[in-house]
Amino acid sequence: MAPTSPPPASVRSISCPNCGGTVELRGMGRTVSAVCVQCLSVIDTSTPAMAVVQKFESNQRFQPLIPLGTRGKLRGELYEAIGFQVRQLVVEGVSYAWSEYVLFNPYKGFRYLTEYNGHWSDVYVLTSVPEVSGEGRSKRAKHLNENFRHFQHYTATTIYVMGEFPWQVRVGETAVCDDYVDPPRLLSSERTGNEVTWSLGEYTPGATIWQSFQLKGAAPPPVGVFANQPSPYKGQIGKAWKRFLFWAAALLALQLLFSATHSNTFVFSRHFKFQPQPGKTDNAFVTEIFDLKGHTSSVEVSIRSSTAGTLFYNLALINEETGRALDFGREASVSDHVVLPAVPSGRYYLRVEPETPYSNIGEVQYQIDVRRDVTTWVFFVIGLILLLVPPIFASLRSSMFEGKRWQESDYAPTSSEDS
Repeated sequence: MAPTSPPPASVRSISCPNCGGTVELRGMGRTVSAVCVQCLSVIDTSTPAMAVVQKFESNQRFQPLIPLGTRGKLRGELYEAIGFQVRQLVVEGVSYAWSEYVLFNPYKGFRYLTEYNGHWSDVYVLTSVPEVSGEGRSKRAKHLNENFRHFQHYTATTIYVMGEFPWQVRVGETAVCDDYVDPPRLLSSERTGNEVTWSLGEYTPGATIWQSFQLKGAAPPPVGVFANQPSPYKGQIGKAWKRFLFWAAALLALQLLFSATHSNTFVFSRHFKFQPQPGKTDNAFVTEIFDLKGHTSSVEVSIRSSTAGTLFYNLALINEETGRALDFGREASVSDHVVLPAVPSGRYYLRVEPETPYSNIGEVQYQIDVRRDVTTWVFFVIGLILLLVPPIFASLRSSMFEGKRWQESDYAPTSSEDS
């Protein structure tokens, strides 16, 4: 069985045709172009002539976070960092730069790492072409039965190169790119001339990169939300709503159980008439006495009117023996009710005072019913609202995270969509 790890480094050295400095080649004959670390001239290594194809003309230098020549394991395979480039895109006059690393394993070939603001992706070139469909927000790409949503279209420009590359690299070269996301994966196409290259990247935490390559210190913390960064809330929303449904069902069962223990007994029911009279302000009267038996429990007073016009009812439930009164008022256009939660047993009567601002509504007929030990749903509703807090909070956090992700895309949410 063939070994899966690279042999000891086999380094070939050449002299830079521009400055005479030593250029080390680690690509074992697969390197197409190399960059002198002293003068940063780009050398064509695909022919014996080793000609300089581009000289470095900028004073700006970039330091790779993974030094070239460093070895590390990715997905169980040992790779060596042999190339580094910085690319950028410009949006509305603002430049955004990111780094790309060329990794090499003599048995597995080339692999790549990309880094932007502390966000890393492990990338490899695809040998098959994904299926692209749709336009605009509906644009999608499909690869191995996985659907990716279009994220952005841009032009990437290479602004810095160092090390070895398996293609003819140039500072200033451009590629027209399209990114598609299905976190944690990022599907990308790059068009240079008539050639299109597809690659697939997977989000990898910086701490994993640091551990794999045994780098000193700690990985720079990620800034913002990246295109293929997996949501920390993924899976939490479904679990939160499942928990809500479970406890809501339990709460409903408990409510129905309590409801079955209530007697809901009618203790008073009477029809009354009310005729508004000009100048008459005192329309109060009291009902006959009725008994509220049993333990302290709820009492429901309901009013049903025969007239659609609004009437106001000032009421009081009065204990005949103690004189204690529970005052309350209702505004009823057709019907209304009120539940008094804890009323002791005893003999009671109602004081009723109907009134209306309208003098031309004619005679009003209404009915007052009193029930003892009624089922109340107020605590069930309060419990349901409290149970809703965790899943709604989880949904809001996930929505805010995704909003930050797509804010950097071609389809940034508008203010109305955010709200």
